[in-house]
Amino acid sequence: MHPGVVYLVGVGPGDPELITVKGRRLIECAEVVVYDHLVSSILVQSASPAAEIVYAGKRSGMRTMEQHEINCLLVARARCGKIVVRLKGGDPFVFGRGGEEALALVQAGVRFEVVPGVSSAVAVPAYAGIPVTMRDATSMMSVITGHRGGDNHLDYLDWPSLVNGKGTLIFLMGIRTLPRIVDRLVENGIDRDMPVAVIEWGTTSKQRKTIGTIADIVEQADRKGVWPPGVIVVGEVVRLSEKLDWYRPSESS
Repeated sequence: MHPGVVYLVGVGPGDPELITVKGRRLIECAEVVVYDHLVSSILVQSASPAAEIVYAGKRSGMRTMEQHEINCLLVARARCGKIVVRLKGGDPFVFGRGGEEALALVQAGVRFEVVPGVSSAVAVPAYAGIPVTMRDATSMMSVITGHRGGDNHLDYLDWPSLVNGKGTLIFLMGIRTLPRIVDRLVENGIDRDMPVAVIEWGTTSKQRKTIGTIADIVEQADRKGVWPPGVIVVGEVVRLSEKLDWYRPSESS
C-alpha cells in the first residue's frame, strides 16, 4: 500500500475557472474529496466517479462536521493510503482553517501539501471594479476576519491602527457584523464620507454590490437585503468601482 497524502487546495473565491491548474488536476486524480460549502459543484463533479465525496461545509452557523472530525477524517483516509484532496474556498491559509488542518496532519505524521488559491480578499473587489491598492490612493491593505469564534472578537482588534493606517480595509465573513464594524470604525475616527462596498457572491453569476459610505452603508445593506457570503471593502479605492465596473454577472457562465 502506497503512503497516503493530503492536499489542502484553495479553489478560489467562487468562479470555478479561478482554481489553479494544479488544483484542478489534483481533484481529477483524488481518491477522496472533502469539500466546504462555498466550493463550486462544478469542481466537485470533476472528481473521478470512483472517488469518495465528503461534504464538510457549514452554513449560517450550522455545521455538518466539527473541525476535529474533519481533521480525524483527513488523517484516517491518508493512513489508509488514499490520495485525499481537501477543497477550501479562497486560499486555505487565509481565514480558511487550513493551518489547523495542516498542524493536525503534522501531529499525525501524515504527508501533506498546500496548494494556494486565489483569495476572495483581492479577487472579489477586483470583480467589482475595485483595485485594493492604487499608487495615488493607498499602498497598503489589511485583511480582517469579521467573524472568529466568539461574538466579541471585534472588540479586540486594533481599530486605531486600522483607521490611522490609511490603507484599504477588507473584511471577510463580516456581513452579519457590518453594523458593529461600522460602529468601531466611527468610534476610532474614520471619515463618515469614506466609501464602502459590500459585494455578495463575488466572481459568480449571483454577484451583487452595494456602494455607500460609512454614514449610510448599514442602511443601504438593510434595504437591499444583503446576505452572506460577502466581502466588505472600506477605502478611497472604492470610488473607482463605477469607472472600472467591467464584470457583468448575467453574462457569467
